[in-house]
Order: sequence, then structure tokens, then C-alpha cells
Amino acid sequence: MNFAPLPSVDAAAVPADGLVLDVRENDEWAAGHVEGALHVPMSDFVARFGEVTEAVAEGRRAYVMCRVGGRSAQVTQYLVQQGVDAVNVDGGMLAWDGAGRPMVTDNGSPAFVL
Repeated sequence: MNFAPLPSVDAAAVPADGLVLDVRENDEWAAGHVEGALHVPMSDFVARFGEVTEAVAEGRRAYVMCRVGGRSAQVTQYLVQQGVDAVNVDGGMLAWDGAGRPMVTDNGSPAFVL
């Protein structure tokens, strides 16, 4: 079977107003995440697929992110197969943090990558 290369982007290149789709689990999200990101854990992804398609319906590209890029690559592949404009963020949240991009928490404590 011939798979097209997975579209991916460097964490530093994600536009500030880009739609970040975070597929990490709840404890990882709570530790620190991208402000304004859509959080749909990979384990809930198929059940909550409608939320994702609504968010990208505006013709927006989804920047899919997990901790290091493995789970997000699987989700990106699934989205692309469904006709969604999605790209995998290379290196995930670790690369995002490493690039000095801002992170937040819901409770105001210092953000970190779990």
C-alpha cells in the first residue's frame, strides 16, 4: 500500500491564530496547553469527531499536537483521509515549549509539558 507523506509543520511555524487540536489526555492538558486550543483526547476522538469537523468547517487548517508527535500523526492521517485540512506538529508540545511558544493552564499554575 502506498501512503502519501504525512503533512507536517514545525512548532515554530504554527500561526498565532492557527487552530491547534490537542489530542493528549486530560492530565497532560491540565499540566499545560496552547491557549485557545481545541482539546479532544485521542481516546475520545472518533466519538467527538463532529466537534473537530465543526471547528475546521470555516476552511481552517487543523494543527494537530500531542506530546512528541506520535499520537498526533495517527490523528492527522485519519483527518486527511476524511478530507480535513490537517497537519501534524513535528515534535509536539515538547517542540512547542522548546521553541519558546506560550503555554497556559486552566488554574493559573505554571505550565509545563507532562
